This record gives sequence, C-alpha cells and structure tokens, in this order.
Amino acid sequence: MSFGTFRNRKLYAAPGHPAPISSAGARVLLWDAEQTDAFHAGRPVPALAPAGDGEDLLDRNEAAAELGVAPRSWDSYQRATPDVAAQGVVVAGVEHWPRGVVVAFKQARPGRQAATGRPLGSGDAVPRAELSARVDALLQTDPAVTTAQVMAGLGVSYSTAQKALVRLRGTRVAELMKADPRLSVDEAAARLGYPPAVRRGAVAEAERQAGHPGRR
Repeated sequence: MSFGTFRNRKLYAAPGHPAPISSAGARVLLWDAEQTDAFHAGRPVPALAPAGDGEDLLDRNEAAAELGVAPRSWDSYQRATPDVAAQGVVVAGVEHWPRGVVVAFKQARPGRQAATGRPLGSGDAVPRAELSARVDALLQTDPAVTTAQVMAGLGVSYSTAQKALVRLRGTRVAELMKADPRLSVDEAAARLGYPPAVRRGAVAEAERQAGHPGRR
C-alpha cells in the first residue's frame, strides 16, 4: 500500500497492537520491531526487555527526565558537551542517547559527586593493551555484564566500555557460528546468554566481522 494509505489506516491503532516505546509527548512515535513483527504475523507479542540498563536508548524527553531538567536544558547540555553529543544515536530520525551516557553526564556535572568509572572526557584507568582481556574475563563470568558494571569494575569511560563489550560479544557470536554453521546469528547470541537488549549490537558486530549479513 502507499504510505498515505498506511498513514490513514492507522494500523497501530488496531486492538491488541503493541504500545509505542516513545516517551510520553514525543513528536515521533516509535514501536519495537520484534513486537510489531510478531503482532502482524499473528504470533504472541514478546515482552520488552526490562528498562534500566545502561544500553537503553533515551530520547530527549527521557534524558531530561533522568537529569530532572526540562528537555530544552538537555538539548543545551548535550550540544555543549562533545563527548555526549558524539554518542547520540539516530533512530528513525529521532536522536537518542544511551542511558549510561546520560547517567555519567549527570554524575559528572559541576557540584555533583564524581561518576562511577571515569568522568566524561578523562582518560581510562586500564591500558588499551589490557582492555580486551579484562573485559573478556568479565564476559566469561557474566555474559549479561552491563556497560555500567564494566565502567565501575575497570575504571573506564562509558564509550570505552560499550565499544569493548560490543566488539567482544560480536567476536564470540562469529566464533560460535564458525564452530556450528547451523546456527543463525540470533541463535548464537541467545546461546551465549546475551540479554535481548544487547543482542542487536552483538549481531551487527558479528556480521561486520564476517563481512556479510548472517542468517537470522
């Protein structure tokens, strides 16, 4: 159907359709892809991953609420802080920021207690040569280890912790698929014990390392 027909029919208003995951008052409504796909395929709609992880993406309203300020204030803060602005993620035309970035900014603001891990813009406590091995050890202990836990345990910034986790999880997915070619990337991520909130990043990294999209 044409986009105009799609928009006019408002399929998202059908009984039982999953609720938007956008913040209250958001100008652009967004829905979870897995929930929407399941609904239109007639399958049970899966539950959303629990909120609160450092990987959660927050829009400007949610980021402002995390800080206890107005959305306009958050707009000013993130534009004036290159480390924060650089970690923005655009989803369907809407800018978001990882919760861990927002929390680290909140804790590092002047007059606030220092952030867990390293304050935004500061160096990391763990040398780059040792980082992969240290993060890999944390993943072996707990496949669901969060970015915030890596920050606290190793004294590194949010960006450093997040990139290391995504890279290592992707490597493990790729290695498991190589050992068992019958597995899809999603199946490999699930078998490794990665929670739904971080699987997409691990899957995308595994596909990047393989040089082509894997089987879903």
